[in-house]
Amino acid sequence: MFLHLLYDSFDFKSWIILFFLFLLLADIIKNRSPSNYPPGPWPLPFLGTVFTKMDFRSMNKLAKIYGNIFSLRVGSEKMIIVSGYKMVKEALVTQFDIFVERPHVPLFHKIFKGLGLKMSNGYWWRTHRKFGGLHLRLFGEEKKILENNIQQESVYLCDAFKAEKGPFNPMTILNSAVSNTIACLTFGQRFDYHDEYYQRILRLDNECFQIAGTCKAQLYNFCPWLLDYFPGPHQKLFSNYFQITDFLRGEIIKHKEDWDPLNPRDLIDSYLTEMEKKKSDPKAGFNVESLVVSCLDLIEAGTETSATTLRWGLLFMMKYPEIQKKVQAEIDKVIGQSRQPCVEDRADMPYTDAVIHEVQRLSDVLPMGFPKKSVKDTKLGEYFIPKGTSISANLSSVLHDPDEWETPDTFNPGHFLTENGQFRKRDAYLPFSAGKRACLGEQLARQVVFLFFASLLQRFTFSKGPGEELSLEGEIWFTYVPCPYRMCVTSR
Repeated sequence: MFLHLLYDSFDFKSWIILFFLFLLLADIIKNRSPSNYPPGPWPLPFLGTVFTKMDFRSMNKLAKIYGNIFSLRVGSEKMIIVSGYKMVKEALVTQFDIFVERPHVPLFHKIFKGLGLKMSNGYWWRTHRKFGGLHLRLFGEEKKILENNIQQESVYLCDAFKAEKGPFNPMTILNSAVSNTIACLTFGQRFDYHDEYYQRILRLDNECFQIAGTCKAQLYNFCPWLLDYFPGPHQKLFSNYFQITDFLRGEIIKHKEDWDPLNPRDLIDSYLTEMEKKKSDPKAGFNVESLVVSCLDLIEAGTETSATTLRWGLLFMMKYPEIQKKVQAEIDKVIGQSRQPCVEDRADMPYTDAVIHEVQRLSDVLPMGFPKKSVKDTKLGEYFIPKGTSISANLSSVLHDPDEWETPDTFNPGHFLTENGQFRKRDAYLPFSAGKRACLGEQLARQVVFLFFASLLQRFTFSKGPGEELSLEGEIWFTYVPCPYRMCVTSR
């Protein structure tokens, strides 16, 4: 009787309000934090901390308020941000077996689908990481195929720079050169710098990195079920990726036509052979869709970060011409002008090595790394972290940690040199992240950056274009990139 009277007394508006209050209560109960959970900005109902930018600068500001471990909420997903060398080391190295999986990120899941090298988990990830490591060693370290390819490409790179008659932006040329080293490993061939189709693929991928770093695109992570039906930058991102993966499928089809399992030419050939071997083990995940995503992983991780590092490197050389002269003096002493740089030269070039390390430290190319997820309940610092919580390491805060670096915000190659001028390693040097999920292609990136950087400084002196203002403030994409600049090259 009472319920009947209550029902009769409610109009439509009252029922809407009651329904909303019910949803609000359900959201509060579902998303309430456990005791001793890291603090953070107050989340909005349903949306979480939707108005908090997810870039490294915003994370640095929040760390000053809440400390080196704080929490955010992306929609209904909880996330922990860890800053500073000690806390990042605790999460990525000391507890490497806890924070080892990738969380579900809607903006990337639509394309990567939890496949490949970067976004997969469990047995699938272990089999693919093992395969990727073996492939890189086979075509890189053991046969020196990778080094030879980079040396050959450096000739094309230097010729392209020499052909420029006036001030120019080096971005396209550097992207083309670096991507060709990855293309040789992946497809068994390089592409001409004027190949319009391949240049279009590189531009599409550049746009993906640019779009993925915007707040509007990241808004998709808060409510993908709704934004799937609306226009926005996320739709442009998906369209670009679909075109890139179509290109990759085309390359795979070409490989199948003349594939010889006994004589693999590149990653695609090796993967096709592995697909045959693993037919009886479908849980290993070796199939065409995973091959497409694995190719995309290598191309993206290898091209964007290394090419951006080189752009930063040339910018720093123009900004600090006295450092550029010291690098060139060491190149002239160790290598001279009669032969190309090789990987073995690096051990005899501590100053150049220190400069490259300092470029990678100060440039913050991948400031937030890739998020991870806890596989069980744990404690980080003084806080409780529940199983399934996403965690992002603020690598920028490590590379600029005032407790670890003498002059954290200044370009100083001395950070990596002893008093006697010998190269020294630094524990807080983590541009490639750390732990089990550290960048698989770190050695590849090191070779590419060193050989290209040394070749360019061997052949040219770099200076800014007329009227050009060189800014060390970059632009936040998914990576952190230099603002566009034009430079002049003078043959040595």
